[in-house]
Amino acid sequence: MRHALCESMRLRSKAREIALHILYQIEIANTDYQSAYQNYLKNYPQKQEVIDFALTLIEGVSKNIQNLDSLIKKYVKNWEIDRMAVIDRNILRLACFEIINLPEIPPKVSINEAIELAKRFGDIDSPRFVNGILDKIYKMESKKTDETVEKDSSCKA
Repeated sequence: MRHALCESMRLRSKAREIALHILYQIEIANTDYQSAYQNYLKNYPQKQEVIDFALTLIEGVSKNIQNLDSLIKKYVKNWEIDRMAVIDRNILRLACFEIINLPEIPPKVSINEAIELAKRFGDIDSPRFVNGILDKIYKMESKKTDETVEKDSSCKA
């Protein structure tokens, strides 16, 4: 059982890496996500579980990019999102999508995975930058959710 869980976690890490590669390609080559995704899989076949999760992330980020960028902008001080490194920007988008839209994944897992991606693909300051932004987003956005839940439950009392 433990082995299966570890394998699933490794497959999701691989899917996040693939999603980051494809989001980077979309932005740099100015292409659509379906073409970039199909081209990637043609050259680098993957297990179905990896394909499914990577596609969830790629579609989710692509379809919600304005909302994700607005969320990131709220918590970035003295930075325009367009001036961020493409890798850092897309790591933040991926993690924010997971934190906001995939409640079955603990937010701390999404943040830790984003930091690992930043270590592997970003520059020397990327892990600290990504961690700082995502930590603020997680703390502030979860506080808003908690306040909304408290309001809703107190209205029913």
